[in-house]
Amino acid sequence: MTDFSPGLRTARWLPVFAALAVIAAAVTAEAAPRGAKAIRAYDGTWNVVFATTRGSCSSGYSVPFTVIGGRVSSAGGGRVSGSVSRAGVVAVRVSVGASRASGGGRLVGSYGAGSWRGIITGDYCSGTWQATRS
Repeated sequence: MTDFSPGLRTARWLPVFAALAVIAAAVTAEAAPRGAKAIRAYDGTWNVVFATTRGSCSSGYSVPFTVIGGRVSSAGGGRVSGSVSRAGVVAVRVSVGASRASGGGRLVGSYGAGSWRGIITGDYCSGTWQATRS
């Protein structure tokens, strides 16, 4: 005699549901570190050298930045905020006293490059930047 009650049919599927839940949890847990690892690939201290191509701002000055988990911050003076995407795309804002600048570009491995613009000691300037990881 077979019992076709709904409770017993559901009970037979519990091990299957449990196995699917374990597989889904493993896939989710495995995917999270890869995403975190991609962001963390840019972690470290970056020495950024700025060149002025327009305006009368001094050129060739160097500023250290820190990247941790996709967030850019100052490794020296001034206020720095920004981000680095998983693909290495950088967006940064810097302010020191009355001077302000923003820039963007790309990091690849331990090298980066891009452009910047801002008002530095009252002069509008723009240019390029290059970065190397320490």
